Amino acid sequence: MDLLGIHTGSAVADIGAGSGWFSVRASRRVGSTGRVYAVDINSSYLHYIRDRAQKEKLPNLRTILGKSDDPLLPPNSVDAVLLMKTYHEVAQPIVLLRHVRATMHPGARLGIIDRNGRGDDHGVNRDVVIGEVQRAGFVLAADYNFVKPDGADYFLIFGL
Repeated sequence: MDLLGIHTGSAVADIGAGSGWFSVRASRRVGSTGRVYAVDINSSYLHYIRDRAQKEKLPNLRTILGKSDDPLLPPNSVDAVLLMKTYHEVAQPIVLLRHVRATMHPGARLGIIDRNGRGDDHGVNRDVVIGEVQRAGFVLAADYNFVKPDGADYFLIFGL
């Protein structure tokens, strides 16, 4: 979260939120003055996240049933976006990323965590990701491989 500039008061989008692992942690980090959008295309995941947010008293955590190519976030609404282990599942990544870009404040950061792969093995090559994200209008700001000790995963950070 530090690398994405997520702090008290930030607005964060977790795209492909799944069970909400990151959403919950981000919600705690941004506090009562921030907000977290947990976005997924699977409504059962969102129901689980809503229940958890209610039980854990996280009123700043909101769920959004997005589309496969559009997170349906408000325009110019977020400071940081994370796609964690999601990018390889996206059928039209450039279309999705152009929609994501429209939701980001100036200076916002986009983080992508995934694993090197061929696309059919729950991974996608980091160079493919970098090229697609750049075609969507982003600039690579940082490239890390510390996610797991095996070096298979990467964490890419992009700016506008």
